[in-house]
Amino acid sequence: MKRIHLLLLSLLSGLLLAAAWPAHGFTPLIFVALVPLFFVQQYLGDSRQKGMFWLAWLTFFVWNVLTTWWIWNSTHGGAVVAILMSSLFMATIFQVFHISKKWLFNNRRGFGILIFYWISWEYFNMNWDLTWPWLTLGNVFASKHVWIQWYEFTGVLGGSFWVIVVNILAFNVLQNYLSKEKIRMAGNIAMLFLLLFVPLSLSSYLYSHYRETRNPANVVVVQPNIDPYTEEYGLPPAEILQRNLKLAAEKINDSTNYVVFPESTIQENIWEGNLRRSQSIRTLQNFIRPYPKLSVVVGASTFRWLSRNEKRTPAARFYRKGLYYYAYNTAFYFDNSPYVQVHHKSKLVPGVEKMPSWFFLKPLEKYAINLGGIVGTLKEDNHTTVFTNAQTDVKVAPLICYESVYGDFVNKTVRAGAGLIIVITNDGWWGPTPGYRQHFLFSVLRAIETRRDVAQSATTGISGFINQRGDILQKTAYWKPAVIARQLNINSRLTFYVKNGDMIARISGYISTLILLASIVQGILKNRKSLF
Repeated sequence: MKRIHLLLLSLLSGLLLAAAWPAHGFTPLIFVALVPLFFVQQYLGDSRQKGMFWLAWLTFFVWNVLTTWWIWNSTHGGAVVAILMSSLFMATIFQVFHISKKWLFNNRRGFGILIFYWISWEYFNMNWDLTWPWLTLGNVFASKHVWIQWYEFTGVLGGSFWVIVVNILAFNVLQNYLSKEKIRMAGNIAMLFLLLFVPLSLSSYLYSHYRETRNPANVVVVQPNIDPYTEEYGLPPAEILQRNLKLAAEKINDSTNYVVFPESTIQENIWEGNLRRSQSIRTLQNFIRPYPKLSVVVGASTFRWLSRNEKRTPAARFYRKGLYYYAYNTAFYFDNSPYVQVHHKSKLVPGVEKMPSWFFLKPLEKYAINLGGIVGTLKEDNHTTVFTNAQTDVKVAPLICYESVYGDFVNKTVRAGAGLIIVITNDGWWGPTPGYRQHFLFSVLRAIETRRDVAQSATTGISGFINQRGDILQKTAYWKPAVIARQLNINSRLTFYVKNGDMIARISGYISTLILLASIVQGILKNRKSLF
């Protein structure tokens, strides 16, 4: 096979991965997207030729560029770094798989190794400083929610498992066809049919038989349509807040339980520890006072002074000698009790809200861009937060923007008692691109995994309501001010996935460790034999 053929096959895999991706991709392509790259791996492994890493990198670079290019609209440097590093990490995982397959099985078998390595990587990618799980393979089904109702058992990593296994079987069928192994081909076709038919049939059954328990809450969602570049930090904070309140007033009545305003609605610089001094908070408390059932979830930027003896983290900001403070991306919760509940964003966007605390990256912090109201590394919460109504004891999960991409993180809020998911975000940074559409669809995945209704409020982008089956009940148009109202159901039942988390990842991690150790031992033994 000529080098140009290997390049074309690698390029084809990248194009197929991108062509399958939501919001407008042709999803079935995902089941054959890796097959061309598998042919590249098989040929290089059999012929003992080098170059697997760079050919895999080409595949994943093309996929990253074509699906997340919209990051460029908000940060040129951030887009370049995100795309290059994401594709680099993916290519590294594929290279390790390639080596393990050669050392353990002489390249004749072993495609199953990729399943465990890849899922272990995806889980790790959700939990380290450079986290960027946007292209987790299981996310591809966000626009085909009827196919994946079984995510309530496996979470999104179950979708990743499904994708890789089906691709392996599709590769085997094609290889059997080319080598004229008719009996093996028939067996692989049968297995391929079962691995497509059974999950789809199970999902269809779960979808058609799932019924929400009626436990209504009346929710109003506001989309003020404020331009993040020209208005959000240029208009007076009071004017921005009034725009939101004016829209909310169109739908609120005595039976309204929740009104949701987007991320960064409150632009006043609020110092925690003395919230009563905030004019914005007093305005909101006065707004809800005539409505005894009403609770408000709203985004803000807040600050907190460090005490003299408090241990500083890398997020601490210098004010003057001996005096430091933290900045937060915050969600507030108000009801007619005298208390204000606070949640600080816990999953921060690398390079935007957080620079990894590795010493060699510290000088780059000053280049972090302003996508949440405050430039530089923010302080994050290390605990789970739910907002609790003082009168009814009903709990809701507050998710700020990027947090809604993390299934296991959302699980923790549901295990803490949340019966409803509320997402507040600002997706206007990306412009009219696939970015805001993908982000909204990822909330569909969280609804299915947790069987919780979702209310999402965006500064602009898509705001809307999603039910526990993942059906989009109502959504707003892009770049238009809107306010919508809907009755959602509070749910207290815990799904298998919520109870047990990412079991697939934990199992894959153990197996990957064993495979990697076995590969290293086998590689050492082979190298020793070659010396004698």
